[in-house]
Amino acid sequence: MGIAGAEFGDVDATGMTFAIVAARFNDTIVDKLLDATLTTLTAQGADKDDIDVHFVAGAYELPLIAERLAARGKHDAIIALGCVIRGDTAHFEYVAGAAATGLEAVARSYQMPVTFGVLTTNTYEQAEARAGGSHSDTGRSAALTAIQTAKLLQSL
Repeated sequence: MGIAGAEFGDVDATGMTFAIVAARFNDTIVDKLLDATLTTLTAQGADKDDIDVHFVAGAYELPLIAERLAARGKHDAIIALGCVIRGDTAHFEYVAGAAATGLEAVARSYQMPVTFGVLTTNTYEQAEARAGGSHSDTGRSAALTAIQTAKLLQSL
């Protein structure tokens, strides 16, 4: 296929609406994820006016706001962005686990794509590498996954 992101299937976002929920904790990394997500959505045809961005304190708060947005029914997909870096305590497991479980519950409860653009890494350097660095571009992937999943759900 000749389109960007063809590995994701149909990624034409023309006429679609999106909500992005971005955590402010580890904001240097999350800002990179957000920039890549916005760039990807608009490159795939989404209108900037059809993308709502909401900020929360950290990854733990992502599911609550995602659920409120899903309940409103105004968006084709929700994209959750955050970065949780392992530390010396069990805090990492609680925050990352709650974010993943909570976002998955929202997706299933509302039958709506809620993509997991939350980095869970051991180091800051790993987070940088996955936020458009040498390893991957999680913001781009989260956007393409949101488009493709919303399109697939609409077709079923």
